[in-house]
Amino acid sequence: MLPRLAIVGRPNVGKSSLMNMIASRRVSIVDPTPGVTRDRVMAIVDLEGESPADPLIKAEFIDTGGYGVYTAEGRQIDNAGKDLSALTDDIEKQIARAIESADIILFVIDAQAGVTPQDEVVAKLLREGGMGQESHGAPAKVTMVANKVDGPRWEMHALEASGLGFGEPLLVSAKNNYRRREFVESLHARVAVLLEERSKKAAKPKARGRKRGSQDIEQTAPPEMMLAIVGKRNAGKSTLVNTLAGEERVIVSEIAGTTRDAIDVRFEMEGRSFVAIDTAGLRKKKSFQDRVEWYALDRMQLAIERCDVAMLLIDATDPISQVDEHVAHAIAQSFKPCVIVVNKWDLAEGRVMSGGRGRKAKRGAKVTPEAYEEYIRSELRGLWYAPISFISAESGLNVKDTINLGFELMEQSRDRTTTGKLNRLVRKILTRQGPANKLGTFAKVLYAAQVSTSPPTIVCVVNRPELFTANYQRFLLNRFREELPFPEVPIKLLIRGRKKDEDLERNVDERLKQEAEAGEIRMFNTDDAPALTPDRFTAEEIEAMFEDGAVDDLDIDAGDDDGAEDGSLVVGGKSASGKARAMPTGKAAGPALSRRAKKQPQPRRKGGRTDPTRKPKERGGPKRVRRRTSPGRG
Repeated sequence: MLPRLAIVGRPNVGKSSLMNMIASRRVSIVDPTPGVTRDRVMAIVDLEGESPADPLIKAEFIDTGGYGVYTAEGRQIDNAGKDLSALTDDIEKQIARAIESADIILFVIDAQAGVTPQDEVVAKLLREGGMGQESHGAPAKVTMVANKVDGPRWEMHALEASGLGFGEPLLVSAKNNYRRREFVESLHARVAVLLEERSKKAAKPKARGRKRGSQDIEQTAPPEMMLAIVGKRNAGKSTLVNTLAGEERVIVSEIAGTTRDAIDVRFEMEGRSFVAIDTAGLRKKKSFQDRVEWYALDRMQLAIERCDVAMLLIDATDPISQVDEHVAHAIAQSFKPCVIVVNKWDLAEGRVMSGGRGRKAKRGAKVTPEAYEEYIRSELRGLWYAPISFISAESGLNVKDTINLGFELMEQSRDRTTTGKLNRLVRKILTRQGPANKLGTFAKVLYAAQVSTSPPTIVCVVNRPELFTANYQRFLLNRFREELPFPEVPIKLLIRGRKKDEDLERNVDERLKQEAEAGEIRMFNTDDAPALTPDRFTAEEIEAMFEDGAVDDLDIDAGDDDGAEDGSLVVGGKSASGKARAMPTGKAAGPALSRRAKKQPQPRRKGGRTDPTRKPKERGGPKRVRRRTSPGRG
């Protein structure tokens, strides 16, 4: 069993901030309003030792509510008219159970406020054995912690806590991490001493042949499934957790919004371990009363992100509301497997539907599993593939089967299909009904593969991504659920276009150089070969060739067509400027050079003779525009 450390003290001394600092993540809600924390919030933390060679020690920390004040001033009555002081006994029971199960108690005070009368009351109760409750067994060790020591000038004020009788306090500031390293190392040393004492007591069972530490290994092993329980207020989430735990693990009350933090509770069921995350119930955002409800919404979203399976609780006695649809949408957007759990089924079965949102078509009909399933499918269309379970959290009806269903969904999301089977299925689907636009252009899937699990992610490489519209992607997902081993879990489909050939976008000179180095082409120079044609021609000879058609069988290319930079003519693989040119190897070398030279534009003739003073007009150059005179002039 992991060593447990409970954090206790009066309100607003920084217990939740200290919990978040130790865990290095947002576990508890932090707010200056008294009475924010109500339940026991637990987190497993790896404690680091003073030396890097010291092994990490796993310990379980428990954050509790502030003792003595459980409601903020002026907020004893909530907006629904409920008296929040009714939760006082439940909160004190949670604090007492945390102290009873703890091996080390971290008694936190505010160093800047000093020792207050409330601190003295808490210290007295701890000396007597634990918050007015009867102590069972040996009392836990109490360690004083002076929080809010934001700098050296507050250290002397923090030492006043020594007068409470629990020794010199540990100094720390959870807000700015002052002396955090020394604080964690001190906790590591205390937990190490505790484990040594446990090992000495376990020496006799070891001599009898029992494996020492086997229970610790089971407790420290990671759970097989993280299960997030979400839904609106008073849907029965905390009741379900207490039914699984067999005790009052979390506070259950008729007051809406009792649970605020996301509470992790570990369970062992039929040889399989899982952690149930109890989250706060939601309502419409316009009805949020303070910042704490926004923090609760954030914790709910974080619980969905870190869970393996989400369990959406719906109250069968109330119509499905916009809050239920909002939570269902958050689950669908996170691509988490979901079980739609209809709670309080023992109260709703056999009743007559009496209107309500979305129930007009079923008004007057009796509530049956088939009718209610049809009602849910019409309201929560984003989770049409999710299985539905009907339970009663208070009586335990169908609770274990629902947990087993969650394990099945987790295994579905971790399943993987072969690439060959997937490509054959995609080819079959496109042959039967492929995407096409109005012009008759058909799309092709070049390749398909499953690239990851949890959720199953399928990537399709296509030639025309724009043809795969949202409607056709839903069609593909429906066919995948029919043929692949993912019938009840979300599938992520990614459509990707074919990659462009990067070689076509490179510079021509770089390509020629790379091909020459690879041996695909060879650099040919006519200096080493006998000259078949003269290297240079005069202007009169070239003009005579064009006029007589003598260049039909001569391999002459214009410099602009084959890479000559100065625009000179290229003859026999060498430019007139003397630069060598690249020639492809093999049979294709001959036809590549047998291009006919372009005719040069001739000067305009004047009176049957060539005007030597006029330059030839190039194609595409400016044209002479003839002006028109108006009809009235002349």
